[in-house]
Amino acid sequence: MAKRSPKTAVVAFKVEKELADLLNGLPNKSAFIRKAIASQLGVACPLCKGAGVVSRGVNDRFSPILEQFQHASCDSCGNEMNMPMEASDLDPESRVRLEQFLLGGPLYCNTCYEISPSCHDCGWHIGPGQTEKHHLSNHCDEDCHTHHGEKPHAH
Repeated sequence: MAKRSPKTAVVAFKVEKELADLLNGLPNKSAFIRKAIASQLGVACPLCKGAGVVSRGVNDRFSPILEQFQHASCDSCGNEMNMPMEASDLDPESRVRLEQFLLGGPLYCNTCYEISPSCHDCGWHIGPGQTEKHHLSNHCDEDCHTHHGEKPHAH
C-alpha cells in the first residue's frame, strides 16, 4: 500500500448546527470532508467550464433542457421525485439526503433514505444489498480489493 503524506495543516470553517451534528456523528469526519472537497473540486460545470457564468445564447439553448431534468427516480424504489438543483432549495431534513446525491452518492426519496442504513465509514445511507458494492467502490484500497478478490480500480 502506498504511504500517505501526513496531514499537517488545519482548516476551519463555520457550518449550520445540523451539518455540524451530521459531521460529528461520522467515524472519520476529516476523511469524509477531504473526500467531499476533492469530489467537488474535480467536477467543473460542462456548460460554463467552472467559470460560473454562460453566455446568453448558451443559457437560452440549454435552460429548457435542464428544466426537463428537474425530476429524477429514487435509486431504491424508482419513484419519481422533484430534483432541485441546489440543496438550499430544500427543507433541512431533505437537504442531507440531496447533499449525499450531490456528492456522488445514491439518490433516495425520503422514505427510502430513512429506511436505508448509514455507512459506518462515511455516513451515507446505502440501500439494501448495496453495502458491499458501496464499501468496495468508496472505502477500499488495493489491499482491501485484493482481499475481496477484485482488481483495484482508480478512485
